[in-house]
Amino acid sequence: MNNQNTSLEFSHFPVMLNEVLKISLPSSKKKFIDCTFGGGGYSKEILKVSNTNVYAIDRDKNALQLAKELEIKFPQRFKFYQTKFSQLDTITEDYVDAVIFDLGLSSIQLDDFDRGFSFKSDKKLNMTMGLNEISALDAINNLSELDLKLVIKILGEEKEASKIAKNIVRYRNIKKITNTADLVKIIEKSKKKNYSNKINPCTKTFQALRIFVNKEITELIYGVINATKKLKPGGKILVIRFHSLGDKIVKYFFSNFSRNKSRPSRYFPENKALEKSLFNEYKNRVIRPSKKEIELNNRARSAKLRFAVRSNNKFEYPQDLIKKFKRFLDLEAINV
Repeated sequence: MNNQNTSLEFSHFPVMLNEVLKISLPSSKKKFIDCTFGGGGYSKEILKVSNTNVYAIDRDKNALQLAKELEIKFPQRFKFYQTKFSQLDTITEDYVDAVIFDLGLSSIQLDDFDRGFSFKSDKKLNMTMGLNEISALDAINNLSELDLKLVIKILGEEKEASKIAKNIVRYRNIKKITNTADLVKIIEKSKKKNYSNKINPCTKTFQALRIFVNKEITELIYGVINATKKLKPGGKILVIRFHSLGDKIVKYFFSNFSRNKSRPSRYFPENKALEKSLFNEYKNRVIRPSKKEIELNNRARSAKLRFAVRSNNKFEYPQDLIKKFKRFLDLEAINV
């Protein structure tokens, strides 16, 4: 049974809310895209400022009821779309002042054990965020041993991926793997016991499967590209992420397509370099949650926030970003 409360009053902690508001500076007539609506934390705070407009997206159908309440409350200022990051440039013809991403699982999704995201429950393997082509059940039972190994090793950064993949295949040859408890047993038997490690042995494998099933790397890459396309000059793109791979992608995009990195060498004409930059000078600063916030919401402890400011230059498609992370895109494109 799903005990999730979807009313406007349910308990939700938008990560680094104060920092997001300080950077995005909501004010009258400004327009925003909230890319991970979830519990509506960012959208509700922005809408408290008169004459602001919010376009919100979320792939999760469970966000629909809460979004509907906000659409009724702010009929001229709030619009919700059930879609993915990769489609955000299609939701409006307007250019906006800020685009906000809060990546990874929401507390709502993690606490709903029926979704199969958590290794702390015995539920059907699922892990879908919404608008999915496959589930974790499909991936676990149909991927080849080699593909399983690559998914777990690359997307989960799991050192013992080979043994885990081998044991998954061995188990499923006897009996189909259908629930989280079975997968947990396989992983625990595959891993060397390390009593000094505070991370649950299942964390990285579950993370890898979730990323693969939801094509999170693909969605992030095309999401930040399309977000940049929709920004006004001087507009800001803010990304909060919890996974090191996501951080590498965001850092690479912001730093390599900014004014301070667009010039290959000091001998390269400065004007030519500046004409190509998508962002103003990027300071490579990582913002982390305060101690007070972590005390209130322990899940925020690994969050990192980066942001960049859109330059005045014409948008040119950042093909180098696609090339840089092509192996991850190819991995997520494997047929199941």
